[in-house]
Amino acid sequence: MMVFDVIKKYSDMASFPDSRAPADGANESGRARVSDIARAAGVSTATVDRVLNQRPGVRAATMQKVLKAAAALDYLPEADLYKAMQPKPMRLVFLLPPQSNRFMQMLGDYIAFSEEQLAPFNVKCKCHHIEGFNPSVLARRLLHYGRQADGVAFMALEHPLVREAVNTLVTEGIPVVTLISDLSNSRRAAYVGMDNRAAGRTAGYLLGRFLGNGNSGGKAKPMKVAMIAGSLSYRGHEEREMGFLHVLEEMFPYLQVVGLREGHDDADTNYKQARTLLEQYPDLVGMYNIGGASDGVGRALRESGREQKVVFIGHGLTPDTRGLLIDGTMDAILTQHPQNMIMNCVRIFANLRERREALAGVEAVRISVMLRENLP
Repeated sequence: MMVFDVIKKYSDMASFPDSRAPADGANESGRARVSDIARAAGVSTATVDRVLNQRPGVRAATMQKVLKAAAALDYLPEADLYKAMQPKPMRLVFLLPPQSNRFMQMLGDYIAFSEEQLAPFNVKCKCHHIEGFNPSVLARRLLHYGRQADGVAFMALEHPLVREAVNTLVTEGIPVVTLISDLSNSRRAAYVGMDNRAAGRTAGYLLGRFLGNGNSGGKAKPMKVAMIAGSLSYRGHEEREMGFLHVLEEMFPYLQVVGLREGHDDADTNYKQARTLLEQYPDLVGMYNIGGASDGVGRALRESGREQKVVFIGHGLTPDTRGLLIDGTMDAILTQHPQNMIMNCVRIFANLRERREALAGVEAVRISVMLRENLP
């Protein structure tokens, strides 16, 4: 039986027949007072005050008795009663790299405008964009924002300082979820993101198939390809690199990787790194951007006049990369949907609050391969 049905039953049966009678020092208005609710519920007025003002220190069963009595006495309208019975919203914090990474900006924007979609989970979400490549800064921000929240999700750097910050928060009772890039040997509750090793293998497979073997028959001609990473301090980027290299070795041994540069997911840095690679290797035929800010690589390809000659594969469908797909500068994008990722994080924290398995009812994040011809 629902709580409101119980309350209606109490009201219909007049379970509290004397509740409207004025107490000592009569209430001339006839409206129930805190002392009336306390008497009907068999508790102190201090307990009633704590329940009605949602203060801690009251057992769930006692809270139910007080709220039922308040409803039966018409002290609280049903809508207010429902609000009073709801636990306080869970405060969740998302820590993401700077907004210069357009995919991270999209994640942050979704968090900011998702109040209606997240309402059933009774959560309040905030997003902070912070320095993502400095482990000391990331560890400090984790502790600072995490201690102000009931749960924290963040893109992890693989570093002892970050691992220690995560473990400290968990010891203090604050669950942590890693997002997009995981953190090994930590006490995080779950990881939300694509299988990065599989993503790297997929990128390598696509690159190899797009390039072919350079010959109509006979032995394949060696061809040069390059990689740009955000930072190999991200476990996710390291795993993508490993998957990419392994599938090239297994299936396309004639593809020679001639450079791996770090661009820190910054468009200007990626532009400079790509320009250097293109100048250094005039016969470069393929490029894989492991991280974000593919628009910088695209600018370098267009300026050099090689946007139709170099197969370019990257990550994250954003307005920038969408444009690069449409004009043919990019050939394929591996992406994961921001809405699904944020909703997965919220479901995990809700599961933990209800003492369920962290991943109960949470679907794995899938890798979507976007081409110019299948853009949504």
